[in-house]
Amino acid sequence: MVAIDESECSHYALRWALDNLGDTVSASQLFIFHAQPLPSFAYLSASTYGAPPADLITAVQENQKKLALALLEKAKEICANHGVEAETMTEVGDPKDKICEAVEKLNIELLILGSNGRGAIQRALLGSVSNHCIHNANCPVLVVRKPA
Repeated sequence: MVAIDESECSHYALRWALDNLGDTVSASQLFIFHAQPLPSFAYLSASTYGAPPADLITAVQENQKKLALALLEKAKEICANHGVEAETMTEVGDPKDKICEAVEKLNIELLILGSNGRGAIQRALLGSVSNHCIHNANCPVLVVRKPA
C-alpha cells in the first residue's frame, strides 16, 4: 500500500515504488490510500460570525471529497503509466490513525510513505505521519525521501 497526500513527496514515493519495486508491485495487489484530514471549521465560524450554516459545512466536505478523488485518480494514472493496476481507498480522519487502520483492515504486507523532510524540531511540534506509522503499523514501513 502506498499512502499519498497532496505533497510532491508522496507522489515521488509512489513513482519510486513503481520504478524500483515494479516486479513485486505488479505481482501483488497495490492499494493507493489517502486520508482526508478532518476539516477545521473554526475559520468558517469566524467568517460567519458564529455557527457556520449547515450547507456551507456540507459544501466544504464535498469539495474535500472531490479533491481526494482527483488525487487518487492522478495516482491511478501514474500506476497505469507503469503498467500497474491499483485499487484506491480514502478515509476521513487523522492520517496517522487512518493509515494504520487501513494497513490492518486490508492485511497490507508493506506500507510505503513519502517523507516531507521536516527537521527534528518540526517533527516534535507538528508530529510525523511516517514516524507514527513506523512505530504503529502492523507491517514493514518503507519511507521514501525525495532527493534535494
